[in-house]
Amino acid sequence: MTAPLPPDLSPDQTFALPEVFLRWFAKKGWSPRPHQLDLLARAEAGRSTLLIAPTGAGKTLAGFLPSLVDLSRRPKHRPGTRLPGVHTLYISPLKALATDIQRNLTMPVEEMGLRIKMEARTGDTSASRRQRQKASPPDILLTTPEQLALLLSHADAADFFGDLSTVIFDELHSLVASKRGHLLALGLARLRKHAPGLRTIGLSATVTDPAELCEWLVAQEPDHRHQADLVTVEGGAKPEITILKSKERVPWQGHMARYAMPEIYEAIQAHKTTLLFVNTRSQAELLFQELWRINEDTLPIALHHGSLDVSQRRRVEAAMAANELRAVVATSTLDLGIDWGDVDLVVHVGAPKGASRLAQRIGRANHRMDEPSKAILVPANRFEVMECQAALDANYLGAQDSPPMREGCLDVLAQHVLGMACAEPFRADDLYAEVTSASVYRDMDRTTFDQVVDFVATGGYALRVYERYAKIRLTEDGTWRITHPSVAQGYRMNAGTIIESETLLVRLIRAKTRSGMSRGGPVLGKIEENFLETLAAGDTFLFSGQVLRFEGIHEMECLVTKAKGDEAKVPYYGGQKFPLTTFLAARVREMLADPKQWDALPPQVHDWLEIQARKSSIPGPNDLLIETFPNGNRFFMVAYPFEGRLAHQTLGMLLTRRLERMRAKPLGFVATDYALSIWGKGDMGEMIGTKRLSLDELFDEDMLGDDLEAWMADSWLLKRTFRQCAVIAGLVTKNHPGREKTGRQMTVSSDLVYDVLRQHEPDHILLRATWADAATGLLDVKRVSDLLARIKRHILHRDLAEISPLAVPIMLEAGRERVDGEARDDVLQEAMEQDLIIRALGEASRYRSNYLT
Repeated sequence: MTAPLPPDLSPDQTFALPEVFLRWFAKKGWSPRPHQLDLLARAEAGRSTLLIAPTGAGKTLAGFLPSLVDLSRRPKHRPGTRLPGVHTLYISPLKALATDIQRNLTMPVEEMGLRIKMEARTGDTSASRRQRQKASPPDILLTTPEQLALLLSHADAADFFGDLSTVIFDELHSLVASKRGHLLALGLARLRKHAPGLRTIGLSATVTDPAELCEWLVAQEPDHRHQADLVTVEGGAKPEITILKSKERVPWQGHMARYAMPEIYEAIQAHKTTLLFVNTRSQAELLFQELWRINEDTLPIALHHGSLDVSQRRRVEAAMAANELRAVVATSTLDLGIDWGDVDLVVHVGAPKGASRLAQRIGRANHRMDEPSKAILVPANRFEVMECQAALDANYLGAQDSPPMREGCLDVLAQHVLGMACAEPFRADDLYAEVTSASVYRDMDRTTFDQVVDFVATGGYALRVYERYAKIRLTEDGTWRITHPSVAQGYRMNAGTIIESETLLVRLIRAKTRSGMSRGGPVLGKIEENFLETLAAGDTFLFSGQVLRFEGIHEMECLVTKAKGDEAKVPYYGGQKFPLTTFLAARVREMLADPKQWDALPPQVHDWLEIQARKSSIPGPNDLLIETFPNGNRFFMVAYPFEGRLAHQTLGMLLTRRLERMRAKPLGFVATDYALSIWGKGDMGEMIGTKRLSLDELFDEDMLGDDLEAWMADSWLLKRTFRQCAVIAGLVTKNHPGREKTGRQMTVSSDLVYDVLRQHEPDHILLRATWADAATGLLDVKRVSDLLARIKRHILHRDLAEISPLAVPIMLEAGRERVDGEARDDVLQEAMEQDLIIRALGEASRYRSNYLT
């Protein structure tokens, strides 16, 4: 609900736009919208505000209107006087969004003849331009959280931001929920020190908890929670979302939806401009190649993802803005805010994994409040049909499921403490008060803060004997200062919280020569080093929409040539899948448990579930169905928690440890978003039937005690998490002045430190940060805990002679985790898909196999 206007404002003041703005609106045939004037009135009163409005409601103009009006009244700068600092800071989660906003704002500024200088500053901005911006600050600076952290680490930050009036956070919900958001919250706290009268404006279309964001926008006190104003815009045309009703068979398993490519191409042909979203870079590459393979009309179709070279991304964005493309295949790089009005269709290939994410992506079509966005969901497999239906229902209900904010991370705080010391000496009391004014660090106790400062100063108790870990020192005047100027240089080369795999430039060369490899040729983008380590010279893979032949690595470059043919030997590289949200998982369980809702599903999926109900069982919304059956010379246990891949992987790791102790001889497991399959040499169904194996004991909540701790202590996943925390905190640095560590060198460094800390200082700040990260991220421990509580006394066991229809997808899933133990042996050989399906359908296959398979 929109907060009332401040008591010192009359309704008439909400319409007090300067004449130049009124003329501009009139010339365009527009009228200022009420929420734009409302936000202007609040800003004029110095109030911070969160604006929640649907796509196309003019959020961007509303956010910038107070700054444009204020700057239009500012007198012209007199020569010989100090140049004013930045007036307005706009912070975006995406580089592409900052660039797009600059382009869109330039038009009204030029048309009104306003003397306003706007510039973008992202990771793609040249060093020379950054220096010019420091010497001659723009009025409006459009930037990212990482660039803000860098700017605040310089000694001139107080001058640069001393005149700051407004900070605008676009797509605020996307900024705050991660470590990036924690660093940004700390940066905002420092900005308030440089500009005490600062006002903030948050813009978002999809918000789960508005109060949480309203607190984030303003300074907090230990004994009082402050909130920004809230303005909510209701309405907006409901989107037109459909799920592709394909004439082809929907696969039982897979993620690429190749079956639907002709129909997707027909949709592109029937619309002006189509945005095609997928969840990973590898999916983007494969989809792009498939579309080009069938692109008989040679329609202009482009590719956009974060690994591509910046010049290629900019060309695609410029071509989209100029309406020169018929389709763009994209990942999350184009999720947010990009204002291309001529996009009239969004196609989501694969399930969206979240209702809020789907709403965000659908909003890229039409981008006008009074016109419905049009979207087609293309499920890649039969389980995804149900997930797409659940996401569609949630969108019409207006449900939101963005992840909640977590408490501020300690590794991020350590980075910020060092950055503030690089800017100027600080007193611990002052910095503690500043840090705890940020909402996500509000509840942090002083002891923990002092431990973080001590970590930055010494590396902690176990590492204080090593001089290289001493970054700051306490001086006689009671302030903390950096120990050497090189510390500041090192900080600025490593600032940020986005930890990606080591990447190499991909350079397209002509061919190998007798003397070696030619070095000439264009750079196509970057690719993960750990992927390249799996390739041998001559292997082919997909990248930048082409099939490339791997020739070798030279220094920090991956050298490739164009491959003959259109089949890639290695069709996958990099990219992370989004986790299935709790909201959608619950909705899928409800749909599965209610046969009346099956009528909304395609006939082949409806019949698949009917046969499952006859052959095995359909679990209730709070039940856990466990199926056991033999296959080949192995025995299987398949569970259907529907809690997402991360939770299932954690569950699989813990269950295999327990099954080992119960002498069930597990060999391995595989997890999907919907199910978990464990296989072994022991007949788990027979063990359950004879009560030698209790499912209640197997799935008892106590597995999250000693079992979890024992597994995490030895897990390579925990070491990988520690490495990421160590890099963010500055304990292990990738970039050094004059040299750079490889990913392998960093792994060795962090593993050694991890082992030392585990042995000598188990309560070290970074180990605490690592456990917190693992529990909320890689392992999703809370979700596993909620699952175990939900299924207590609700476990259904079906011991089957053959595989069930519901089990076929996970039995076909590629890539399995191995489990060491007494049954360590050769792994399960995958059965042929057709054979599995026929056996799963049983008698039904006699008259339905052609239709269903």
